Amino acid sequence: MEHEYVVRTVRAEEWPQVRELRLAALRDPAAPVAFLETYEDAAAKPDSYWQERAAGASRGLLARQFVAEGPHGDWAGSVTVLVEEAGAGDVFGGVIEQRQAHVVGVFVRPERRGSGVTEALFEAAVAWAWSLEGLERVRLYVHENNPRAQAFYLRFGFERSGGAVPVPGDPSSREYELVLKKP
Repeated sequence: MEHEYVVRTVRAEEWPQVRELRLAALRDPAAPVAFLETYEDAAAKPDSYWQERAAGASRGLLARQFVAEGPHGDWAGSVTVLVEEAGAGDVFGGVIEQRQAHVVGVFVRPERRGSGVTEALFEAAVAWAWSLEGLERVRLYVHENNPRAQAFYLRFGFERSGGAVPVPGDPSSREYELVLKKP
């Protein structure tokens, strides 16, 4: 993997690739338990949305999107890190208790899974989070019916916090909060 793909931050002008990869992620069979957004909603968004998303994730202090880029410019996967400030509201309607990083939008193309791409993306994402002053933990949420993702996150070093939230639109399902504390 390390010889084939370079993990780096997206660039603002790469919004078409950001859009394409997100839409591919939302077409994946695991999308219903991996993402809170639907393919139809994402596909309907105007180019300006994708342009702003790529610009913010390329140089933002509150968000950073990392991609694994192949030697011919192909993108194997992506992960985004959001910085959450204490006291702000989170996506599930709760209040954030401490300044922290939140990993979202994890996707690796099916043909690249198991090749080390996910590990490389997470290493870059977590390294960026640790480089920010005042961040002592990284968190993410994983659907209870997504055992493959749960297994990876636990292997990487995340631990269950004990927190769980109902899935928006499906209160009978839960998302578990997993955390990684700064070494």
